[in-house]
Amino acid sequence: MPVDIQLLARICEAPGAPGSEKKIRELVLAELTGLADEIRTDAMGNIVALKKGRSSAKKTMAAAHMDEIGFIVTHVDDKGFIRFNPVGGFDPKTLTSQRVIIHGRKDVHGVMGSKPVHIMSQEEKNKVPQIKDYFIDTGMAKKEIAKLVDVGDFVTRYSPLMEFGDCVNAKSLDNRASVFVLIETLRALKKSKTKPAYDFHAAFTVQEEVGLRGAQTSALQIQPDFSFGLDTTIAYDIPGSTPQERCTALGEGAAIKLMDSSVICDYRMIAFMKATAKRHKIKWQPEILSAGGTDTASLQRMVAGGSIAGAVSVPTRHIHQTIETCNKQDLADCVSLLTACVCDLDSHDWSF
Repeated sequence: MPVDIQLLARICEAPGAPGSEKKIRELVLAELTGLADEIRTDAMGNIVALKKGRSSAKKTMAAAHMDEIGFIVTHVDDKGFIRFNPVGGFDPKTLTSQRVIIHGRKDVHGVMGSKPVHIMSQEEKNKVPQIKDYFIDTGMAKKEIAKLVDVGDFVTRYSPLMEFGDCVNAKSLDNRASVFVLIETLRALKKSKTKPAYDFHAAFTVQEEVGLRGAQTSALQIQPDFSFGLDTTIAYDIPGSTPQERCTALGEGAAIKLMDSSVICDYRMIAFMKATAKRHKIKWQPEILSAGGTDTASLQRMVAGGSIAGAVSVPTRHIHQTIETCNKQDLADCVSLLTACVCDLDSHDWSF
């Protein structure tokens, strides 16, 4: 399957910090036109697209979060420099000279600034950077920035998508890569005219980066029997890593999650996903993530009696940094695996 790079770029470049997902939600809604039997948006801002299955006896759900790690304006000083808090997890050392967009009355571009290394003391040079060491410079004086920016405005990274080698590179591939995978799964179902085994609820969730919040409300509403979390995972396949640290590697296929810090995937689902990948000749790799969680946890537990949960993960380098990197064929394999799984659920023995 060829990867629609233009669509992926638009998805990645759209802003959507946790609690401020309006623009990415509008883009997703536009892309979903004609791909589902029903589309709804709940009070929290989650989108759920229903694709009716061959049977309504059970329900299947997949969730990809729309939000990205970002910042929120906390103060504008007398010279117009902006202070901020993170919304989601950031490694402060990655902020140096990062370009950002402040989403105020209109979008304002800025750059993350900090004390130049030339005038740091040796103690400062040896210190681990802190969020408080940074500010945003917009090049504007206080009276000008005050017309455009208020405390509480959200800030996102600025990094247009680029292709290089077999990969794509952009901000927010966590988790826009999975938003792309879920949209393309719905498109693949439409093109093949193959119905899912059971009614398939494709959820595009909010506020995952601050606690899996949107997936909780969606799962509570849908109450799926089977569920798939969709997210990125660490590909630490770079110089200096050891085999036991790598988690996944780029180019080795879709990752089937075994566990992370928030969930142990159902062993029946893991067996089903492995068998499905083998049957359809889809390249895959196992994933155990020692730290970090995904919407999979909410899908498994925010259901009366629980759901049979697993996850398709997109291997990604440089997660939660200025930019992130995915392999194009891995993205295609994730679409193929999710599509095959939702169609083949009724072919598996789900008994304990």
